[in-house]
Amino acid sequence: MADVLKMFEKHKNAVYRLALSYTRSVSDAEDICQSAFMKLLEHSEIPDEKAKNWLLKVTVNLCKDFHKSFWNKNREELSEEIPFEIPEQGEAFFAMMSLDKKERAVVYLFYYEGYKTEEIAKILGISQTAVTTRLSRARKNIKTRLEAKK
Repeated sequence: MADVLKMFEKHKNAVYRLALSYTRSVSDAEDICQSAFMKLLEHSEIPDEKAKNWLLKVTVNLCKDFHKSFWNKNREELSEEIPFEIPEQGEAFFAMMSLDKKERAVVYLFYYEGYKTEEIAKILGISQTAVTTRLSRARKNIKTRLEAKK
């Protein structure tokens, strides 16, 4: 259990932010983050060096399940105000959050977590070509959205 607590402290932000990029909801991201670490408790044999990748894969799968769920398909979105110290960070964040969930995931893993495209492909279970295509498309969409705000 102590190892799981260490892994939680070390990887909680990455898991939470990935879930947030998929769900666009703080509370849903928190629920998915909690579920991912509960699964880690069930699989305590996972070595420390593989824990982050494993957790991110589990998070992606939980997010996919969430989007398929009856609950998610039959609810209305609430707007959530997220404060930013620098307004430009908020603009970039909301431009990223307006992307398709597949594009958001690769942008988050590439820019915020620092994964290479081949690592992202393994985490998401897609080809490296699909990752680079999604990144390219996401960059164009973000640029268009940010230029439209000026």
